[in-house]
Amino acid sequence: MDYTKLGNTGLDVSRVCMGTMGLGVASERWPQKWVIDEENSRVIIKKALELGINFFDTANVYSDGMSEEFLGRAVKDFANRDEVVIATKVFFPMYSGQNSAGLSRKAIMTEVDKSLKRLGTDYIDLYQIHRWDYNTPIEETMEALHDVVKSGKARYIGASSMFTWQFQKALHVAEKNGWTKFVSMQNHLNLMYREEEREMLPLCKEEGIGVIPYSPLASGRLTRDWSETTLRSENDQVQRIKYDSTADTDRAIVDRVAELAEKHGVPRAHIALAWLLLKEPVTAPIVGATKISHLEDAVAALSVELTPEEVAYMEEPYVPHTIKGHN
Repeated sequence: MDYTKLGNTGLDVSRVCMGTMGLGVASERWPQKWVIDEENSRVIIKKALELGINFFDTANVYSDGMSEEFLGRAVKDFANRDEVVIATKVFFPMYSGQNSAGLSRKAIMTEVDKSLKRLGTDYIDLYQIHRWDYNTPIEETMEALHDVVKSGKARYIGASSMFTWQFQKALHVAEKNGWTKFVSMQNHLNLMYREEEREMLPLCKEEGIGVIPYSPLASGRLTRDWSETTLRSENDQVQRIKYDSTADTDRAIVDRVAELAEKHGVPRAHIALAWLLLKEPVTAPIVGATKISHLEDAVAALSVELTPEEVAYMEEPYVPHTIKGHN
């Protein structure tokens, strides 16, 4: 396993981050039929640790908090907590009520304590805002996050899925007031969705912000034949929203990934992840894992070397996409 610093911090993280959205139990509020139960989740988490992965990403909303619970218990049983980097997120509603969501001081202070309890830990390594809150002043949010860090409940703070002007505003507000600044950006980035290359990636590089992209394999679409389906692809509505509208133009990219995978004699996931790992300033792609092979492919991708010509060949068919995930 390779390790690197998370942005401009002293925190060492594996170059692969395990995403845990697939851990839990489907429910009316979280109708993801492809999630795996705790017994199987523990197998996956243990394997990740054995492979040298020390970075795990979850969120309070994943399976109504069950993902945090599964992760917390597995880390307690299988790892030295001080060597594991746990990232979780806050924003989406956790119950029916007026203050159940968002990034108000009330919501943040309530949800950080609930996440700590579910994770069974005294602190969160990276506490992230899951989306931008249009109904709360960013000053209120950044001061609350600063207080979370100063209280010892979180070591660092990060952000996810927003417009670059919003992220820049948040960084400015924190700097102006002497508050804790974001150290990471968790954004949507893969060979089939590259809109973040326009402004967000250059800003993060300039500011020393670590980038931890989600959906690095486009929900698996970069890893299989165009006509092949999976339980997730047949039941994941979010995946359809992200990728169905651009399927006609994206197919050429998928075909070229397959072509280079055959040339290198490796699975397609290796090629797609190797491309992402070359993108500056990407720190660690978040690979959602519900099978051992998902982790093994991700780690093996670290050894794949792509030439500049191969990178250009895969990028050439790309056309601009509608922004997805910011709102």
